[in-house]
Amino acid sequence: MNTAFEAQAFSVLAVSAVLLLVVVTGGVAYLTTVEWRDRRRRQREQQAAAPRVKNLKNKNKKKGLAE
Repeated sequence: MNTAFEAQAFSVLAVSAVLLLVVVTGGVAYLTTVEWRDRRRRQREQQAAAPRVKNLKNKNKKKGLAE
């Protein structure tokens, strides 16, 4: 009887370990995807703002204003 209990306990622990591994892996994948998406969004915003900043600097140079 004791060995059956130990076998069942080890099975429960093994299943719990696998489930935790899946949950942690899923969390890491989610956080990586969110960071990648945010990084792409920030790069797009910077690229969209770059021509405006460049044009503003050129206008200031033409007017004789310092940067």
